[in-house]
Amino acid sequence: MDWFEPVRSYCERGGPQFWAEPANALSNAAFLVAAAAAARRAFVSEPPDRACLSLSALIAVVGVGSFLFHTLAVYWSMLADVIPIALFIYAYLALALHRFLRLAPVRVAAAVGGFSLFGLALTPLLDGLTGLDIARLSNGSIDYLPAVIALFGVAWAATRRPEERFVGTGRRLLGIGVLFLTSLAARTVDQAACALLPAGTHPLWHVLNAAVLYGLVATAIRHRQTAG
Repeated sequence: MDWFEPVRSYCERGGPQFWAEPANALSNAAFLVAAAAAARRAFVSEPPDRACLSLSALIAVVGVGSFLFHTLAVYWSMLADVIPIALFIYAYLALALHRFLRLAPVRVAAAVGGFSLFGLALTPLLDGLTGLDIARLSNGSIDYLPAVIALFGVAWAATRRPEERFVGTGRRLLGIGVLFLTSLAARTVDQAACALLPAGTHPLWHVLNAAVLYGLVATAIRHRQTAG
C-alpha cells in the first residue's frame, strides 16, 4: 500500500499542487463553524451535554481531515477524510438509538454493528446485482446510502412514539434528512458539473453537510433539554 499515492477524485483538481482545490479546501471552514456553534450549544445546556460536545469535536476533525484531503490529495489524507465521517455516523446513530428511541445499550450495540455490516456489504451487493460499478457511477456517494436510510428510519420511528417531544424530534430529523439528500446530490453531480462549473459542486456538499451535522447535534441537545 502506497500511503502517498495521489488521489484525484473531484472536478476542481487539475493537478497535484497543494492548492489545486481552493474552493473545496476553503469550504471546509463550514465544518469548523458548525463545530463551534454545536459545541457552544452543548456547553451552555444544563448540565453540559458531554455526548454532544464529543460529537462537536468530531465535526471539527471532519473539517480538518477533509481540508487535508483536498490539499494533499494522497491516500493517507483520504483516510483522514473518511474515517472521522464514519466515526461521526456510528457515534450519532448510537446516541440517536439510545436518546430518541430509548433502546438499551446492548440493543444499541447490536444495531450499530448490523448497520456497519450493511454498509460494508451494500456496494458489492449492488455491483453484483446490476453488473455496474455503482461507486463510480455515484461518484462515491453510494457509501452514504446507509446513513440516509438510518436517518430516515430513526426519524420515522421517533414520530411513531406517543410523546410529543419524540414526534417533534422525528420531524426535525426528517427535515435534516431532506437537507442531507440535497447535499448528497451536490456531491454526486460534482464530476458531471465540470463543464459548467470549473470548481464543481463539491464545495456545496461541504457547506450543506456542515449544516446537516450541526442540525443533528442541535436536535440531540434539544431533545435532551425537553426531557427536563
